[in-house]
Amino acid sequence: MRYEMLGPLRIKDGDDYATINAQKVEIVLTVLLIRADRLVSLEQLMREIWGEDLPRRATAGLHVYISQLRKFLKVPGSAGNPVETRAPGYVLHKRDDDQIDAQIFPELVDVGRSLLRQKRFDEAASCFGQALALWRGPILGQGGNGPGANGPIIDGFSTWLTEIRLECQEMLVECQLQLGRHREAVGMLYALTAENPMCEAFYRQLMLALYRSERQADALKVYQSVRKTLNDELGLEPGRPLQELQRAILAGDMHLMSPPSPLAMSGR
Repeated sequence: MRYEMLGPLRIKDGDDYATINAQKVEIVLTVLLIRADRLVSLEQLMREIWGEDLPRRATAGLHVYISQLRKFLKVPGSAGNPVETRAPGYVLHKRDDDQIDAQIFPELVDVGRSLLRQKRFDEAASCFGQALALWRGPILGQGGNGPGANGPIIDGFSTWLTEIRLECQEMLVECQLQLGRHREAVGMLYALTAENPMCEAFYRQLMLALYRSERQADALKVYQSVRKTLNDELGLEPGRPLQELQRAILAGDMHLMSPPSPLAMSGR
């Protein structure tokens, strides 16, 4: 069985997909998957479902949701159930062939990061590409609700995954630049800067990719665009890496045509 959390939650069993229509049952499953093979207390689950303002019969309601979840996860012909009652709460056990895409994703990113440090750029890019291919939409079904829309466990996990995804995207582009695929990177970077207008690292990469694609004027336009965005939204000037890159492009610095060290990537 494969639990897919990097998008609207769904469960894949063979070639079949199943989803949970009851929102509160879906929340319970999401929390148990985040803490797979670890105990989640009743209090933690209730806070994820209802926040701080618990209804009078919250405990009884949670027991109903657990019962519904067990029915949903029961495999025909199987004697057990992955959801175990263990004081003071519940544990969801992964079976031998179970997979959770939200666990596979950071593992792939870790492998890719290690390969990048070893300058094995093609292999690293492949790992990052595989990791990003797992994403199907807004993670954990949050849609446009953003941070704070769920309880602390789901929101914390969602924020963590989002940060890893940003890093993964940046490292994938870095691989492309190291491999001389500047023109291929340009389209991806225009999309990334549109999706993440406050992320200076993507603008830096876009300016560099454009410059190496013999598009100096476009690279300088990107700088003016990010400068205006930061000024309008935050009253800030671009950071030193962007300012230094702009000056180097204006000076026609030929050192920019050589890929930088992968360990010199700008942080967020």
